[in-house]
Formats: sequence, structure tokens, C-alpha cells
Amino acid sequence: MRDTAKHQGLRNQLVTSLKEKGITDEKVLTAIKKIPRHLFLDSSFEAHAYQDKAFPIAAAQTISQPYTVAFQSEVLTIKEGDKVLEIGTGSGYQTAVLLELKAIVYTIERQHELFKKTSLFLPKLGYKPKKFVFGDGYKGLPKDAPYDKIIVTAGAPYVPKPLLSQLKVGGKMLIPIGGDTQIMTLFVRKSSNEFEKHELGNFIFVPMLEKKA
Repeated sequence: MRDTAKHQGLRNQLVTSLKEKGITDEKVLTAIKKIPRHLFLDSSFEAHAYQDKAFPIAAAQTISQPYTVAFQSEVLTIKEGDKVLEIGTGSGYQTAVLLELKAIVYTIERQHELFKKTSLFLPKLGYKPKKFVFGDGYKGLPKDAPYDKIIVTAGAPYVPKPLLSQLKVGGKMLIPIGGDTQIMTLFVRKSSNEFEKHELGNFIFVPMLEKKA
């Protein structure tokens, strides 16, 4: 697992491009500058690792576009020690960014092939989520709730109520909602039964599916 000066140079270029697209959170940019994204892809696709685009990975899933990862991380204003529930571990790249931001991460993946691969791979890079679960993201992880932040990394046709219920008062959930194109939607929990909703533009994600694959 090599990370060379050339890779670091490509990451610096990627960070410059993210700044040009409006990402300003220095902690998020530092995380992206540090994480060897090429190691999250099959080595034959290494040339694509630092382009700002999504890319296919195993189980018909994708590794999210770096801009999308940076945008979601910035909107959630992750603070050190925040308890974060991630729905859709995928390659583990977003998980690594959350861990670089010093969050305490609980992450769920429904594709067993990805769950097995990523649960072995992340610790090799030194990234250790608090809990890594093979399960149904629509249900969340109620046993460990409430969470300061919830991040959903797949396009949901509707907002899963169990996830809203697992958010602490004052907490934020960021979820892409819709069909082929999704609207990135931020929910802020104001009280036990009141949520503030903000729509933050169009994105494209793989669909969020129910139950374990």
C-alpha cells in the first residue's frame, strides 16, 4: 500500500479544486489532503483516484465524488468527539474523513461483500470506527442512539423516520432525497417532535436500499 510524493501532489491539486468549488472548512480540506484515496480503489483505476468524480467499486456501488464527501462533511460541521452515524460505509472513504475529523463513528453497510472488504481494509490504514455493522441503514442503530450527526451516503426515496428519531436535540442529519437526482437535505432537530429542514441543491447518489443485501 504505497503513498508516494506523486500521490500527495495529486491530493494537493484536488484540494485546490475543492476550494475553487466553494469548500472552505480547513479541517475537511486537511483530511482530504491526508487520506490516500487511491488505496480505496482497485489499483488498476489508480489514475482516476484524484479526479473530482465518483467511481464504481464492488457490489455495483460507487466511491463518492470528493466534492460530495467534502460538502457533506462541511455542512455537518463535525466537531471532535461528535457521535456520528454513517449510513452506507461503501469503500470507507467518507468514514476515513469523519475519523480524521475526530468523530466517533458508527457505520452501517448493507452489502456483505463491501462490509467484509472495508472492515478489514480501514484498520490497515489506521482508521477504526467505534462500531461497524452489517445491516439495514433504514433502521439505523437505535441501541447506540442518540447521535450528534447522521450522514446518509445514498439516495433515499423518502426520509426514514427511525433515523430522525435517533438524532439528539440540536443534532443534524444530512440525507440526499429523491429518485434519479436527489436533493441534499439537512434536518436540524429543534425539539423532541420539531425539525428544521434545509434543501441544499441537487446531487446524484446510488439508491439507498432497504434490508441487508
